[in-house]
Amino acid sequence: MTSARPTRDVGTILEALPYIKRFHGRTVVIKYGGAAMTDDALKEEFARDVVLLKYVGLNPIVVHGGGPDITAYMTRLGMKVEFVDGLRVSDADTVEVAKMVLVGKQNKDIVLRLGRHGQPAVGLCGDDGRLFTVRKQLAGAVDIGFVGEIERVDADVLHHIAEDYIPVVASVGADVDGTSYNVNADAAAAAVAAAVGAFKVIFLTDVNGWRADADDPDSLIAQASLDEVRERIAALQGGMRPKLEACVAALEGGVPEAHILDGRLPHSLLLELFTDQGIGTKLHR
Repeated sequence: MTSARPTRDVGTILEALPYIKRFHGRTVVIKYGGAAMTDDALKEEFARDVVLLKYVGLNPIVVHGGGPDITAYMTRLGMKVEFVDGLRVSDADTVEVAKMVLVGKQNKDIVLRLGRHGQPAVGLCGDDGRLFTVRKQLAGAVDIGFVGEIERVDADVLHHIAEDYIPVVASVGADVDGTSYNVNADAAAAAVAAAVGAFKVIFLTDVNGWRADADDPDSLIAQASLDEVRERIAALQGGMRPKLEACVAALEGGVPEAHILDGRLPHSLLLELFTDQGIGTKLHR
């Protein structure tokens, strides 16, 4: 008896073909974070997926955070961990720990994994080549310390590297005086996507996407327009709000589409990009 599996696999490949043709030569910015950065199996799957994107003709740029790891190191050091509207309150010591974790540990781990799966990568942070120019970010009446927002991204740095390598960018940067800031990785990914003229920006998170009811996985919003997001974002709280704010910034910056995906699901990146149904939330202008 002939198995149906080969037929199903061929169907999946054929389904992906129009998307591969459509996306060939396009830049895709991927914000990498959450559980996908803490589970060893998911780390490997993510690296393989990004390498596959490069092999089939896309130009991926990875922008990463590392929040769980930063929190773990701060806890081990007896430091206070505090968030306001999804942003980490950061004094000078917090920024120092964030730079050590993001630049010295996480960034190089991603670069090595990508290389092991067949594509050379170059690790960067906002300080390299003056990639990011940052200013202090305000959060209403609350002073959240050395948390920065990006004023400028030097897209030429990324374009030069992306010709031959996969850029991997850690979300820290400095202002014009050289003061270091922790930068929200979602906001950094949006700024990078707008600066390089990306076709898509994709945010990996720990839920299945944007939900109408944050506690109900079945209330997934599969698609929404920029205007719809603007109307509803003010009422949101918690970690989804910075992601949606980043999506809005990217779309307003000229990026045609933004996606929010569940990074806990193996190959979520490929399923969203190369299948008809997709699996997360797609936002568009």
